[in-house]
Amino acid sequence: MSDRNPGRLAGQRALVAGANSGIGAAVARGLAMSGAKVVINYVVDEPAALKLVNEIEKSGGQAMAIHADVSNEADVQTMFAQMIETWGSIDILVNNAGIQRDAPFLDMTLSQWNKVMDVNLVGQFLCTREAAREFARRGVVPELSCAAGKVICMSSVHEVIPWAGHVNYAASKGGVMMFMQSVAQELAHQKIRVNGIAPGAIRTPINRSAWETPEAEASLLKLIPYERVGDPADIAKAVVWLASDESDYVTGTTLFVDGGMTLYPGFREGG
Repeated sequence: MSDRNPGRLAGQRALVAGANSGIGAAVARGLAMSGAKVVINYVVDEPAALKLVNEIEKSGGQAMAIHADVSNEADVQTMFAQMIETWGSIDILVNNAGIQRDAPFLDMTLSQWNKVMDVNLVGQFLCTREAAREFARRGVVPELSCAAGKVICMSSVHEVIPWAGHVNYAASKGGVMMFMQSVAQELAHQKIRVNGIAPGAIRTPINRSAWETPEAEASLLKLIPYERVGDPADIAKAVVWLASDESDYVTGTTLFVDGGMTLYPGFREGG
């Protein structure tokens, strides 16, 4: 993100799970540039997390790094306790932590299935529950936001597009969609907003092989009507909007940021 707007989220406190690289790092930068204090959650590569904290602080923002495995209940509770003790509360949660353990379905192990579910789905449950408990306890603080709290669940176009060879990942993201909608329905009366973002193909380390060579990128672009691969900043901008009062009447919705990947581009000429 290139435009700094420190008033948009001024005074708010955000936690970004899985924030030390890729989409998570871009989201953390975007929130900080909009005035939020940001917790950089990480489970590996502490130097990258600390480097991002330093970058945000040098740009005039506030950040801190906290190690926690989002699939571990004790880790998550300790992380939220540390954040609340330091900054008083939380206003924004971005459930960004996610992994892939790909395998053909007939060869997929229970360990591969469980690991993806634990991080991609259980992790969102544990983090959302802790954030929502604090939102409900504290209530709306009008000078900060119209809402008591905002949760953004990072999903994927594969919450609606089947993905052979990635059954565990696609199933976890389909679960994220229904988890997000159900929590949004349950908590809306408490002025807690819960939404999802479904990225398409984004230039991140997790999918480097799909875009790093001209041949791979050309093949990928056949699936993207807008004819460009997404940048992490595209997702960060969407997160900032969903975290702001500009989207105050939006809850229980998935925002697809995918260049049209979910438009079934094969039907443009072959339908």
